[in-house]
This record gives sequence, C-alpha cells and structure tokens, in this order.
Amino acid sequence: MQQNKTLSISVLSGKGGVGKSNIALNLGYCMFRGGFPLLLMDCDLGLANLDVLLGIAPENNMQNLLDSDMDARDIAVHIEPGGFDFLPAASGVPELVEMDAELRAMLFRKLTPLFSRYDYLFMDLGAGITPTVLAFAAMTHVRLVVVTPEPTSLTDSYALMKVLSTQHGVKDFYVIVNQAEDKKEEDITFRRLAAACDRFLGFTPTLLGGIRLDKMVPESVRRQKPLLKLAPTSPAAQDLFALAVKLQRLHGTMGQRIAAGPFLTDVAGNFE
Repeated sequence: MQQNKTLSISVLSGKGGVGKSNIALNLGYCMFRGGFPLLLMDCDLGLANLDVLLGIAPENNMQNLLDSDMDARDIAVHIEPGGFDFLPAASGVPELVEMDAELRAMLFRKLTPLFSRYDYLFMDLGAGITPTVLAFAAMTHVRLVVVTPEPTSLTDSYALMKVLSTQHGVKDFYVIVNQAEDKKEEDITFRRLAAACDRFLGFTPTLLGGIRLDKMVPESVRRQKPLLKLAPTSPAAQDLFALAVKLQRLHGTMGQRIAAGPFLTDVAGNFE
C-alpha cells in the first residue's frame, strides 16, 4: 500500500462573510506554487462559491458524483497544470446542504481514492454549525478557524469550537485573524477568543497568524483571480504566504501521524 502523505485541512468559520473561501483558495494556490500538488474542495455543498472566485463554470460537480456512476477524477477540474485541482460543489441545491450520515459516507467513499494524488487537501466548509460542517471538520487533520475583529465573528467562532469540542471531542484549532487593521488588533482579537476558550472550554486554540486589510483583496474577487496571482506583493498576499509556510512546517511535524492514518481521520465513525 502506498504510504499516505496527504494533509487534510478544513477551513471553517462561525459566521459567513469573513473571507473564508478566499483564504482557502489563496492558501491552496500558494501551496501549489511552492511545488505541492493540491486539491481544493468546495464543501459548501449546496451553496457553492469557489467556482465564482475562480471564474469558471464546471460542467459537473459533486451532485453528479452522488447521482451517477461518475468517477471522482471526472469531476475534478484542473485549474493549473502540475497539480492545482478543484472539486466543485453544487449551487442552489438545498438537499445537499444537510446531507445525512449515509450520504456523506457514500460521497467520501467515492472521493477517497482521488485524495492520494495530492500532498494537501483543502476543504472549504460552509459557515456555522450544521451537522455536515461539524462532521467534515472533525474528520480533517487540521482545522483553520477564520475570524475577524467583529464581536459576532468571535462569538460565533467560539460556538463552533464549543460544539466541535463537546460533540466530536475536537480540541485542536488553528485561528486565522482576517481583516485586522494591524498586528495589535490581530493580537487583541485572538486573545479575546482564546481567553473564552480557555475559561469555558478547557483548551486554548493556536494562533496561526493574521491577514491585514488590503484593497487588493476585493479587487482580486472582482477579477476572479487568486490574490497571490494578481498581486503577490500586496500586504495580504505576503500574510497569506507566511501562513502557507507555517502550514508546510506543520505538515512536516505531523508527518508520522499522517503516514500512519487515513486521509481523513475516522471517516466511518464521524458519519455514524
């Protein structure tokens, strides 16, 4: 059996509108540019938007995978030659938003053979605490929680981590503070979240880093291009590159654990 090397990373948030999908896209693109084959998976299954950020209109998506005998390799879209691929979700399909355990298990049985082709699997999850979001987040090796300095973002992210902790036993989270004015605001934002987790949940998340406010971020969205491709020297792009370097180091330190286990931890157990 080929040794497993794929690091699965879920990107999640307590509320929408915090830049989660854009961060997943740009971190993935940065990893790819660093020479790592990568699969970006839109896990907001009924309300997809990564295809919009990429400026593409896929012919097939994961709904086709569930409704037919299509192979996962036929669903994957090659964004850049050399290993930057994308698994699109459906849009406007409410039955996919709340998949039951059996349907989720069937989806990942079909997808798992594809995952071994990549060094990284980035899963862009929907916002909130739906059962599908919680199940997907609990399965991955690494969870990146995206927050902004807004109080509602902090309270909703705290609620997300609380539910994952109490219902799935997950207590390891990496926090990305997005849209901070400066390092001081980034630190204050993280400390507020970490203090609440430490006091009421009994664990402290880890700060992966922050991404500064940058006018080129909305510009990249309008142009439907990754920020790292459109404006690689912009402040936010530099911050994203620094986060990607930390994730690469994390991949190295987790190497033995990843090689010993599946691409997604305890898949069957999380779908029961």
